[in-house]
Amino acid sequence: MFIKMFAIKRLTGCASSSSIYQIQKSLPSIHFKFTHSNADAPTFDMENPFEKEKRQCILCKYNITPDYKNIKLLSQFQSPYTGRIYGRHITGLCEHKHQHVEAEIVKAQSAGLMTTYIKEPCFLKDPKLFDPENPVRPHRF
Repeated sequence: MFIKMFAIKRLTGCASSSSIYQIQKSLPSIHFKFTHSNADAPTFDMENPFEKEKRQCILCKYNITPDYKNIKLLSQFQSPYTGRIYGRHITGLCEHKHQHVEAEIVKAQSAGLMTTYIKEPCFLKDPKLFDPENPVRPHRF
């Protein structure tokens, strides 16, 4: 509409509003149709590159069932200094396996196979399944 008015005023000089209206009626109306093409649009069929990899607990990953007779495995989840069982945020275990490990440690301790306050010296040099100094989630100590 603005373009038409500008073109009409330019052609007629400074014409009156009635003459502009007559000229405007005689000119064909111009309609612009905007079509949106998807040819240049990016395709979003790829996976999210910023999505973090889902963490899986080490016992579930290798399909290991904790047993009270496997002292070498159970001692990995016990602190060598205090004998306390490490929490899930340190070990990275899922809730189900962590409860299972706790129950098996208590069972091994009550059977006399495992010490309660300190870790057995023969298990101190075992390779670590996790790093207690670098937990999955930060802790207060």
